[in-house]
Amino acid sequence: MLKVGIIGTGNISPAHIKGYLEFPQRCEIVALCDVVPERAEEKKERFGLTGATVYSDHRAMLEAVPDLDLVSIATPPFCHAEITIDCLHAGVNVLVEKPMAPSLEECDAMLEAQWKSGKVLSVVAQNRFRDDMIILKDALDSGLAGPIAHLKVDSAWWRGKPYYDLWWRGTWKSEGGGPTLNHAIHHLDLTLWLMGQPEAVTAVLTNAWHDNSEVEDLSVAILSYDHALAEITSSVVHHGEEQAIVAQGRDARISQPWKVVASVSQPNGFPHPDGNPELTAQLEAIATAHEPLAHPGHTGQIDDVLSAIEEGRPPAIDGEAGRATVELVTAIYEAGIEHRTVTLPLAADDPYFTSAGLLERAPHFFEKTASVEDLGGFITVPGSPDPAQQ
Repeated sequence: MLKVGIIGTGNISPAHIKGYLEFPQRCEIVALCDVVPERAEEKKERFGLTGATVYSDHRAMLEAVPDLDLVSIATPPFCHAEITIDCLHAGVNVLVEKPMAPSLEECDAMLEAQWKSGKVLSVVAQNRFRDDMIILKDALDSGLAGPIAHLKVDSAWWRGKPYYDLWWRGTWKSEGGGPTLNHAIHHLDLTLWLMGQPEAVTAVLTNAWHDNSEVEDLSVAILSYDHALAEITSSVVHHGEEQAIVAQGRDARISQPWKVVASVSQPNGFPHPDGNPELTAQLEAIATAHEPLAHPGHTGQIDDVLSAIEEGRPPAIDGEAGRATVELVTAIYEAGIEHRTVTLPLAADDPYFTSAGLLERAPHFFEKTASVEDLGGFITVPGSPDPAQQ
């Protein structure tokens, strides 16, 4: 029975708590930690965690529970690195929320701590544990669509102005950036999962109307591959939050929400109105044959992390995967701020490799005008039946 702690009991913590509670024969939540212990007490009562002790400091928790096996870190991004490193040095496995950290320097320090400890370090990328995304991945990996020429990714979210009134949001120092880092991180991870690392990045950033925030609320990035482009919109200004990934291959278009179109040429080069029904049927068969996941989302990733610890293997999504996504975010910010194309990988002497380097150069589109400790309401996510899930 693995002993689990949750560090950070804000809005995203229920996704972790519910996930662990799905495996009562394999793990038990024995500790909850939050700088506002009343929040942890509320989660303890809400989820019936009678065996859990509440702490206000993660170091005190690590000292008090020396046989802790695993922690979920669900705190604001600016403290991910410090807490992760402390836990790994204490011999505790870690599942840390996205983004892994605001800077590559911090990511590398986390990876070094993981290597020295020999423990599991996994970064949350729960969208890889979604049936629709697995179907898209399987269809692309089949090769039936041919080489991909264009991937269009809409990481479309909408947030009202009060969203950036929360004390740690809306500044480069505490949040590390806007939706490019904190919302599109999921779609950027999926882009790398589907397409691999690009050769170069160009981007533009703006803050369209969140005038209580320093950071961008909208970015558009173009990733360059060998004979292919990916186009990624990262936004908190899109009404309706209509998110989509569309892959245009040589022989077919595949997308989520699920759609298949396979065009063939007439002698004059125009598309034949009947398309390629045989290829369309082959791709549709991949979707039909997919067996739904027993545990999607956060619960699916928690299942994998528990199995990795139990079996002594790496997790499906490790620290290197988390770092790769942060590297792509960093390249987008550098390209957008400097108004130039940025090549990958980024070197350690790149001025944007550190948080300090970004802070020196990042534009303040506006200044933060409010700072509140908490916000009312609940999290909503497109397509999720549970408003508490993110």
